Amino acid sequence: MQNNHSRSLAEADPEIYAAIQNETRRQNEGLELIASENFVSEAVLEAAGSVFTNKYAEGYPGKRYYGGCEFTDVVESLAIQRAKDLFSAEHVNVQPHSGSQANMAVYLTACQHGDTVLGMDLSHGGHLTHGHPLNFSGKSYKVVAYGVRREDETIDYEQMERLANEHKPKLVVCGASAYSRVIDFERIAAIAHSVGALVMADIAHIAGMVATGLHPSPVPHCDFVTTTTHKTLRGPRAGLIMCKEQFAKDLDRNLFPGIQGGPLVHIIAAKAVSFKEALQPEFKTYQQQILKNAKALAEAIGDAGFRIVSGGTDNHVFLVDVFSKGITGREAEKALEAAIITVNKNAIPFDTNPPMKASGVRIGAPAVTTRGMGEAEMKQIARMIADVLQAPEDDSVRQRVKTQVKELTARFPLYANRLQGATASAD
Repeated sequence: MQNNHSRSLAEADPEIYAAIQNETRRQNEGLELIASENFVSEAVLEAAGSVFTNKYAEGYPGKRYYGGCEFTDVVESLAIQRAKDLFSAEHVNVQPHSGSQANMAVYLTACQHGDTVLGMDLSHGGHLTHGHPLNFSGKSYKVVAYGVRREDETIDYEQMERLANEHKPKLVVCGASAYSRVIDFERIAAIAHSVGALVMADIAHIAGMVATGLHPSPVPHCDFVTTTTHKTLRGPRAGLIMCKEQFAKDLDRNLFPGIQGGPLVHIIAAKAVSFKEALQPEFKTYQQQILKNAKALAEAIGDAGFRIVSGGTDNHVFLVDVFSKGITGREAEKALEAAIITVNKNAIPFDTNPPMKASGVRIGAPAVTTRGMGEAEMKQIARMIADVLQAPEDDSVRQRVKTQVKELTARFPLYANRLQGATASAD
């Protein structure tokens, strides 16, 4: 039997190789403004593609169901300690494959099937796993939704407190996927605990800012804190759970063997690398630049005549109300994509359009900031976005902006050494 293990990817699977090369080119040439995406370092990529992908390691460090885990234990223990250092957390579990599975493990720890949960409405900026009826969270628990106030589009803490007193939930879920203002975790925790509820903060989007002290941390106040590791934290696509020590044993048991089997050790290795990067002083400088860039980008798009939801941003993300200009979020997303500017359509609070059309687009600054862009480039990007959205059907505008995008991104190359003759993107 022929051993093909030594063959390169290009030799073994030209189709997948070509797709990877073309995706590398797409990321390098285009402007990535999806708020939940970022670009990891070469070191994180190397760890994610390491031989740890071969290793099964059910259990936890020092308590495995498989032999040969001595180096796995080194990797996972480093990831745990670095996450504890980053967030000043009492207990950390680094095994969740995703943010959704991290959240599921918390639900299983804090609630029984059918219990009442208070979570943020997805259409107001929450997340699918905060109680959407099509998600496990909405199917498994009785969900009561809170949202934002119509007048200023910020979280309605008075409504949250009223609903908590009325419904006496077992768990209050906070955090957001499309909310641009500071979240008062201390106030939310006080509301939850006043009615005997536990509280989970999902900081998937703002974890990098929390880790560097640029957003108030929920860790001192909340019983559970979950996050993805791939957004502002700039690690591999995966999840992380932090909790008070009193919940540690139940939490770990509910993740494994509750909902997951063997951990993805290569991804845990990549998490450990990204956590070490996040502990360096330059990572705080990077987070500060994200905040500056998001603010500059939002202000410039607003100056071009578009309404910014809640009037601006305090973090990395903001929503643009495009429907007030007569186009749907879906139309805006497609028009910008044709100019190699990637955003995502997104509902805005009190949206009158269905989610697949939506009235807004969500824009974020983490990925372009990783490339080294600053406020001057944000103003340039805002002009390009405005040009496209003011003439969304005009192909000549799209092509002109596409050329401008390529000229801009060429000044801030990304993974350029990984491009080896991929098919050039279509003009």
